[in-house]
Amino acid sequence: MAGRWFDELEVGQVFDHPIKRTVTETDNLLFSTLSHNPAQLHLDAEYCRTETEFGRVLVNSCFTLSLMVGVSVGDTTLGTAVANLGWDEVRFPKPVFIGDTLRIETEVLELRASKSRPDQGIVTFAHRAFNQDGDLVATCKRSGLQRKKPA
Repeated sequence: MAGRWFDELEVGQVFDHPIKRTVTETDNLLFSTLSHNPAQLHLDAEYCRTETEFGRVLVNSCFTLSLMVGVSVGDTTLGTAVANLGWDEVRFPKPVFIGDTLRIETEVLELRASKSRPDQGIVTFAHRAFNQDGDLVATCKRSGLQRKKPA
């Protein structure tokens, strides 16, 4: 089992996920079009070059969020999650650009045994994404319902 059981997690535990990912133009274009996001910031290089302070296309922040959480799954919740309960405090302190390589880390913030489901618990993770220069580009808290290790 790749993921961790609720009982195997500890508050303060940090996972430095080994998967790194370079964001491609195709990633951004496909995600933006699949999610029906027509923002010029994500699709129009000429507009970004002449009309924005960035001078180039910004990667869709929803893609960044999805990638950040997705990379964490293998080390934390794969096969042990019951449900994602929510995301809080989603932030993008710096932009992500096509060609950036992202590294993700996850910290266990809180653990609480479920009162109504004795074989499960609620875990709160903090996810952080860094670009190739070590700049923090995205953060969020994620709460999930996690299985306890079978007896």
